Formats: sequence, C-alpha cells, structure tokens
Amino acid sequence: MPPQRWKTLSTREIYKNKWMRLREDLAEMPNGKTTIYGVCEFGECVGVLPFVDDEHVVMVRQYRYVFGENQRWEMPTGGKHRDEDAIGAAQRELMEEVGYRANQLVHINSYYTSKSVCFETAHLFIGRGLEKMSAPTDDTEFLEVGILKFDDVLQMVLDSEIRDSMTVIAVLLAKQKMQIGD
Repeated sequence: MPPQRWKTLSTREIYKNKWMRLREDLAEMPNGKTTIYGVCEFGECVGVLPFVDDEHVVMVRQYRYVFGENQRWEMPTGGKHRDEDAIGAAQRELMEEVGYRANQLVHINSYYTSKSVCFETAHLFIGRGLEKMSAPTDDTEFLEVGILKFDDVLQMVLDSEIRDSMTVIAVLLAKQKMQIGD
C-alpha cells in the first residue's frame, strides 16, 4: 500500500522575488501529528545540450554566486516563463545564452531537482541542427561560451568537474542514447 498523503493545514509566505518563493506549511502527517515544513518554489526550468555536430557541444561558464566559482562548464539552462511551454523556453534559453536556435529539440527527461524541500521540475533536451540566431540576453548573466568535445564534457561529468544536475543528467543520457543508437 502506498504511503498516505499529508494534509496541508496552513501556508504562509516567508519570502518572494521574481525567481523564487519560500513558504512555510503546517502539515498534518498520517499519524495525526503536525509538523512545520519549509518549501522553496521555483516552478519549472529547462536545459539544452546543444550539439553543433556529432562530436561537439556548446557549453557556457558563468560565475555561480551560491558556490563562489566560475570555472565549471554547464549546458544552457534557465527558467520557464508561465506563458511558454518547455520547448519554447528551451529555444529561448538557447538563443539568449549561446546565440543558436535548434532545428531539432528532443526531450530526454523531466525530473524533480529536489525531492523534499524544493518545488521545481527540470525539463532536459538535446538540441541538433543549430543555426545562428540570438535573443536579448538576461541582464544578470555574464557568460563565456565555448564549443567543447562531447567526450571531454562526458569526462568532466565523470570526474565531478561538472556538478550541476541538469548538465550531468543530460550528458549521461546523451551518452546512453549514442551507445544504443537513438
């Protein structure tokens, strides 16, 4: 028998900005006891692993404030706006961050970025058939763009040099698809 649902008795907003919302819930557990549960809401996000050819991908580097580092490569990623679907958001992020549009976007995975305290769903794509096309950049992003060998990117994932979950999952799934001929 699956675990029983918890019941939300009350919710109060603690903090909110245009990227996130932090709330505190009073929840009743299946045993009748209550607990305080903190939830960070981020909504949905997208990531694209863009292949310029069968052996090279476009990656970005930027300063990541939370970890205080600027040396790790990652694939283009970003938030999905309320009025757009995941494919539209993926194309927009690709154009904003690396100046390409993908003629083919293949959805490879959707997952919860944190299963317990963050409400966020990530949608991952592989992009192929890239053509130059840009969109206005985000005013909080200062990016270095590079074209890297996919095998080198895979090795960076395996060596834990690339650590963001969206890129790690996309690279591993792309490698698996290459091995099974998809």
